[in-house]
Amino acid sequence: MPDTAFSVISPQKLASAVVFASPHSGTDYTDSFLAQSILGRQEIRSSEDAFVDLLFQAAPEFGAPLLKALKPRAYLDLNRSPDELDPAVIEGVQRRGQNPRVASGLGVIPRVVANGRAIYSGKLPLAEAEQRIHACWHPYHKALKGLLEQAHHQFGQAILVDCHSMPHEAVDAMAPRGAGKPEIVLGDRFGAAADSGVVDRIEAAFAAAGLKVARNTPFAGAYIAQTYGRPSRRQHAVQIEIDRALYMDEANVRPNANFEALRKLLRQVVAEIAVIGQEELPLAAE
Repeated sequence: MPDTAFSVISPQKLASAVVFASPHSGTDYTDSFLAQSILGRQEIRSSEDAFVDLLFQAAPEFGAPLLKALKPRAYLDLNRSPDELDPAVIEGVQRRGQNPRVASGLGVIPRVVANGRAIYSGKLPLAEAEQRIHACWHPYHKALKGLLEQAHHQFGQAILVDCHSMPHEAVDAMAPRGAGKPEIVLGDRFGAAADSGVVDRIEAAFAAAGLKVARNTPFAGAYIAQTYGRPSRRQHAVQIEIDRALYMDEANVRPNANFEALRKLLRQVVAEIAVIGQEELPLAAE
């Protein structure tokens, strides 16, 4: 049902070419889904970008819409292609040249959550996988396309800011030896998904807030950045990863003592990102 797949928080007046989106912060863990899983509610939330939608909820105040998924990532991953089906968890799917994401259990219907913990004891029927994609994946992406088209029509360009969070251990494990560990990682697929000027502005907004920023390592952007980033058409996509340790207790999946301070800090970051491109607009007659 499309009305349960996502929510759009729209500004009173659209005033920004930027669209903020949070595809992995959904929390609608239905009883039927939990009954299918061998994991408890707390364990199954480990791959969720918990509270990211709340961190960016100020976007509409600055004229930009916020699109957020309602279904959890463990149920269906919106940052995957709908044909990234994992034969190890879905019946009737042929094994042939799976990409690394599918091979590791992170296809559109995930097989595992964080640390490789299996979600199910067996396989799901192909019909169920297709139903999830029909009911959740397609409505979310239709809404995302519509918001980007609206921005492009009104402002001559569209900038997707795809909001995520990353486990702190990923930063610890992959930061260059001797280098300061990033708190924010911007992914533009090494320039393929967004113009460098747009990414520079986004980086500057985070840096001005005192946050350490890196680009494309360890996360360069996945399906959404690859699909919607078309800088030659003035449609840009930048993935943002925030170190979860900045704002949450990862083990217990709850905000930590710094959550409100970070949300306040990100409100100013969002305000600065939302104005990107506005200076290029001609003055309109009232």
